Amino acid sequence: MIDVVLKKGKEKAALQKHPWIFSGAIEKVKGKPANGEVVKVYAADKSFLAYGYYNDQSRVAVRLLEWEEEQLIDQQWYHKKIKTALAARAHLLNEDTNTCRLVFSEADFLPGLIIDKYADFLSLQILSAGMENIKADLIAILKEELSPKGIFDKSDASARTHENLEAAQGLLWGENPPEFIEVKENGLRYHINIADGQKSGFYCDQRDNREILAAYTKDKEVLDCFCYSGGFTLNALKQQARHVTSVDSSALAIETLKHNLSLNGFAEDSQTSFQSDVNKQLRAFKEEGKIFDVIVLDPPKYAPSRSALDRAARAYKDLNRLGMLLLKSGGILATYSCSGAVDLETFKQIIAWAALDAGKEVQIIKQFHQPEDHPVRISFPEGEYLKGLLLRVL
Repeated sequence: MIDVVLKKGKEKAALQKHPWIFSGAIEKVKGKPANGEVVKVYAADKSFLAYGYYNDQSRVAVRLLEWEEEQLIDQQWYHKKIKTALAARAHLLNEDTNTCRLVFSEADFLPGLIIDKYADFLSLQILSAGMENIKADLIAILKEELSPKGIFDKSDASARTHENLEAAQGLLWGENPPEFIEVKENGLRYHINIADGQKSGFYCDQRDNREILAAYTKDKEVLDCFCYSGGFTLNALKQQARHVTSVDSSALAIETLKHNLSLNGFAEDSQTSFQSDVNKQLRAFKEEGKIFDVIVLDPPKYAPSRSALDRAARAYKDLNRLGMLLLKSGGILATYSCSGAVDLETFKQIIAWAALDAGKEVQIIKQFHQPEDHPVRISFPEGEYLKGLLLRVL
């Protein structure tokens, strides 16, 4: 196994179990490891630090896996890690919920591996060269542990380019998933399109937050922005919202939402869909004089990196300002950011700027987080990407 030696003083993060070694921290590499090969990482004093995946194409040159030198990184090691991750989620799956995230990358000590369960199918995102190299082993483990009908590769994320990997999508094993897989989450039924849907097919990271917000929607006029397949819309209707207006720019999202409304037996006149750019539609609503009791703003990732933070802050501020202007006095705004580069305190500051521009007083009444199947390792705070605020706008 090839050795990677760090520069003097660069071992602190690894000793604290942070899983990333940046290229600038490396003093020398003894040999030429292939991208994704497991290497041994040493401090400058030659003391062992950890095993990890090496990749000279990535700014994160080593993704650490294991800190115990006597451990072998073999199929048995991967099997144990996956079994541990599955066991931690077992209580989340029941007759009312048959979808969740089974493996969450660094949070489960499996950097670059994301596995989502959709009823009897699995959707994989492989985002590191190390995980790409052991794809066959992963499939064998998942077949043994879960006996799925099919395993689908949804590794089309832009993150793969940082590992010098091409996008990949298609059936890995078993049956091809149907165009729409039916899943249940919190007693609601959804049609999921793995192949053509966003991310791995569904946003299970908002499972808890959808239920929390729904408690505020009974008899209310609700606006669900970036609605995708209708998670917030359906939960609001389940709690007897008077009417929900749903907006998304994706034709597939709106089509899927219509399927889901029918699937759950909600009356057609209880909901209206707009396939439109959200900011454009919010301005149109303002010109029409429309107002709402509850608004949901759940945009895509505006800041994929810290270099995009200033631009993202402006986008979040403008979006939230528009939302505030469409609320009745005392109305509820649920606003989210899935940008890891935007921490909660920064997000609060952006909301404060939006409130100032909108001429509104705002109270924070709850804070939203990602659910427990998206855990955050205490040694890897970067894994906490989803945050949100429940606001009363006065």
